[in-house]
Amino acid sequence: MTFQKEKIADFLQLFESNKQKIRNFKGCLYLRLMQDLHTENVFFTYSHWENENDLENYRKSELFQGVWANTKLYFLEKPEAWSVKEIVCLD
Repeated sequence: MTFQKEKIADFLQLFESNKQKIRNFKGCLYLRLMQDLHTENVFFTYSHWENENDLENYRKSELFQGVWANTKLYFLEKPEAWSVKEIVCLD
């Protein structure tokens, strides 16, 4: 997600106030927020869901709709999202 630079603090506050609700949503196994090392207004959320149905239920929830409606106000560019499957994990 690429944000307007002057809206970074607003986004971080929004994320902070909702991160536990998102993480505790049924099926969410973990949630991460990451920032690009070289472009301060580019952020990534990374979440792992028990199954695709749980993710879809989250996307249809009031929680997501509210968070997303506010997050969209801060974008500089159109956001991108991917759903992926893990092929290899080395811990």
